Amino acid sequence: MKLQRVLSVTRRAIDDYHMINAGDKIAIGVSGGKDSLTLLYALHGLKRFYPFPFELEAITVDMGFHGAYEHLEPIEALCKGLGINYTIVPSEIASIVFEQRKEDNPCSLCAKMRKGAFNEVAVKLGCNKVAYGHHKDDLIETMLMSLIYEGRFFSFSPVTYLDRMKLTVIRPLMYMDEADVIGFRNAVQLPVYKNPCPADGYTRREYTKELVKKLTIENPGCRDRFFTAIVNGNIPGWPERFEGRRIP
Repeated sequence: MKLQRVLSVTRRAIDDYHMINAGDKIAIGVSGGKDSLTLLYALHGLKRFYPFPFELEAITVDMGFHGAYEHLEPIEALCKGLGINYTIVPSEIASIVFEQRKEDNPCSLCAKMRKGAFNEVAVKLGCNKVAYGHHKDDLIETMLMSLIYEGRFFSFSPVTYLDRMKLTVIRPLMYMDEADVIGFRNAVQLPVYKNPCPADGYTRREYTKELVKKLTIENPGCRDRFFTAIVNGNIPGWPERFEGRRIP
């Protein structure tokens, strides 16, 4: 997938849900995976011509896994090349979750601690918004997980205001297929590094991802219908959608 296509899909989501306004300072959560690095490229590209000027910060929360910091050096070089300030936040999350707490289901606590550390640094850097790299497949999988495990119809909102932190969360890749993210990663050789978490690949989300693949093979087009149900589903907390380009 070419950068121009990435920018087009990203801008459509930003315009539809008014994710970015003039003067915003946006912190991008950079995990080292393909999604967050694609988001980094997308927002950097849009920044050059988007009608509402905004600033960017890149932040990585170092989970504390042995040797993980070394894998961040190519990302640090990428951010420097793009002219984006890059902050690495050291933490002991891995030790707390896997050694001290020995969680049977570590993902929830890990995500909560990681987001807390990320948001705290974003505020200190003067950011009023934070951007996550959740794509279309993430929204679909979250919806199915909510139905299967919680008995409710829910998915990530494109825009969420965190009252306690006074931060707005945005998800600019929400219209982008994971397959296209993979295509872009391969096209530009993103410096992706493998998630060192021992629970990676053995989660409910991974199970749900495989379930979506199976359902799509057996029922062609159902994946897109799932997404249509999400954006048209009047999920509590979702903002209004304004289709069409924004004019300053």
